Amino acid sequence: MPSDLPKTMKALVAYDKGDYRFESAYPVPECGDDDIIIKTEGCGICAGDLKCYQGNSTWGDETHAKWVRPPFIPGHEFLGHIVKKGRNVTEYELGERIIADQIVPCGKCKFCKSGRYWMCQPHATFGFQKENNGGMAEYVRYPKTAVLHRVPEDLPLEKALLIEPYSCSKHAVDRAGITIEDVVVVSGAGTLGLGMITYIRQMNPAKLIVLDMRDERLAKAKEFGADIVINSGKEDALQLISDLTEGYGCDIYIEAAGHPSSVVQGLQMVRKLGTFVEFGVFAEATTVDWTLVGDNKELNVLGSHLSPYCYPYVIENIANGTLKTDGLVERYFQLEDWEKAFDYATGKYGDFKIAFKF
Repeated sequence: MPSDLPKTMKALVAYDKGDYRFESAYPVPECGDDDIIIKTEGCGICAGDLKCYQGNSTWGDETHAKWVRPPFIPGHEFLGHIVKKGRNVTEYELGERIIADQIVPCGKCKFCKSGRYWMCQPHATFGFQKENNGGMAEYVRYPKTAVLHRVPEDLPLEKALLIEPYSCSKHAVDRAGITIEDVVVVSGAGTLGLGMITYIRQMNPAKLIVLDMRDERLAKAKEFGADIVINSGKEDALQLISDLTEGYGCDIYIEAAGHPSSVVQGLQMVRKLGTFVEFGVFAEATTVDWTLVGDNKELNVLGSHLSPYCYPYVIENIANGTLKTDGLVERYFQLEDWEKAFDYATGKYGDFKIAFKF
């Protein structure tokens, strides 16, 4: 692998919400003594990328501080090969294929020092801040504190691109604490929901039920291990779950759709003393009946953020086929066609995951 890099590269650059621009001569990142530069192999488009482009709360609103720091290069579902490394980097060699957690922990705050690095207080992340540009570019810099993982060279790109989203899926499921006695409902059968489904299948719960409003997604959910699928746009999902559980409701509800109606539905659907896990990213504020959460049901309401300690399991089990991946990444775009790629990434043409290939 050459250590001398070009001066410029192709990149998608975010200047403001709704103001993303393809640039053919953006500066290639510099490599400091503790840094690694990869040549990007591919980068998936996340729902979070779409909602950021559309102007969600990461840009700041009445309840959220501005989190993005433009101009930045989007993309956090990426991997590549090392083409340059700083003189202090000894653990990795040129040519190795690597991927990183989305979070770039500081290593100094109370969360990092206690092993909870994914909630790092400064909260630097790839793909939303100019200090840590993302994978929608030909080259990416991994700084010293990036949490890196090797990726098998023989793992096909369409599978490797699912490492980051599936790791997020695994963390959400782990938060739920599923047992073999639980009736589990997953709301949303997009890529991340499907990652949850194939992982939950390994736990063999009493029932794994999946809700979505698209029949093609429900068919894939069934293929990936769901026992029962329900089109909540055509059927009364609340009544069906009640009937299946003798009127009690499901034990665990994992919200992976990122829509207010899915939240309201889940809080109604889960039984007393049940567990509700919120995973979805929202484009708008969501209001819930907190009396239902507290006085009526005494629910365990849990959030899920990023993918701590999940990559090794996910890489191994995608590679050995335990985690199903077939048919999720089938369409690639060139970076120049980013507007078309973002349009396809909405899923309105039937795709699960859209990615850029370099």
